Amino acid sequence: MRCEQVFVPCVCVCLSLLIVTFTQHNTSTEPLHSVYLFIYSRSFVLQILEQLNLQMTTIISRLIHSSPSSISRLNALAVSINGRNFTTDSTKIDEPFKVEEAETVNVPPPPTEKLLVLGGNGFVGSHICREALNHGLSVASISRSGRSSLHDSWASNVIWYKGNLLSTNSLKEALNGVTAVISCIGGFGSNSYMYKINGTANINAIRAASDQGVKRFVYISAADFGVVNYLLQGYYEGKRAAETELLTRFPYGGIILRPGFIYGTRSVGSMKIPLGLVGSPLESVLQHTRALNQIPLVGPLLTPPVNVTAVAKVAVRAATDPVFPPGIIDVFGIQRYSQNKSK
Repeated sequence: MRCEQVFVPCVCVCLSLLIVTFTQHNTSTEPLHSVYLFIYSRSFVLQILEQLNLQMTTIISRLIHSSPSSISRLNALAVSINGRNFTTDSTKIDEPFKVEEAETVNVPPPPTEKLLVLGGNGFVGSHICREALNHGLSVASISRSGRSSLHDSWASNVIWYKGNLLSTNSLKEALNGVTAVISCIGGFGSNSYMYKINGTANINAIRAASDQGVKRFVYISAADFGVVNYLLQGYYEGKRAAETELLTRFPYGGIILRPGFIYGTRSVGSMKIPLGLVGSPLESVLQHTRALNQIPLVGPLLTPPVNVTAVAKVAVRAATDPVFPPGIIDVFGIQRYSQNKSK
């Protein structure tokens, strides 16, 4: 179909609309004058439309009869601009972009976190060492006896130090390059002895770690057992004194775990004691009686036991996860965090 055959009917339609609009909106009281005005206006509009029709016909005819070379040049220009190969030099052949490979830079791997476990050859400490090794950490431990008596394969991957935490100089070498500390130091005996082991020894370690610039310190404390606290006064007074020092020295990186009875398979010499035979059933029952713990004096006696593997898992996570919240975590918090995936 020719362009004229499309354009002319469109002009006629527009003209018809113009006539209808004029007759509807003409409110003049002189009909004859209005008719003359309309006829004159219509003739003028027709002349303009005729000229526009002629100009459009001429332009379209020139485009249709243009040489193929002109169209190809226009097409080539459009392709060059879209392909980003446009050049002002007509004699230069466009070349595609050359992609240069970036120079390889040898970036050293991030340093491995080093964890120091105080009392790593004990029941809880040995499980913490093994859990930390499973996370790919560099693990060291210091205790009065030095190397663990356990013959498990993981023990050979721990750096063992021998020292007395009641002496402030025992931790200097062991704290070299350490990013986090987990203390499992504790013991029973007379009130004065229990205060020294549970309180003074841990306070010395907390102060030494703070002075060394250690980022995080996790302390394995103990849950309150109501009337038992009065029977083991030196034990709990030492624990609470160490907790106060920790929260003072490490307000943003100090975590205190307060488990109750910790069960698991415990090695005493060559003999293994399966504490889980008692602890596991008790945990299953008492973990649903949290409201009863609020009863004065006797309520804390219903604190559920917790598995040693759960304590180890939460301790390592608290020592290595920078978003782990500081503060006191009770036995119910230990159970909850042990069920969540660490980072």
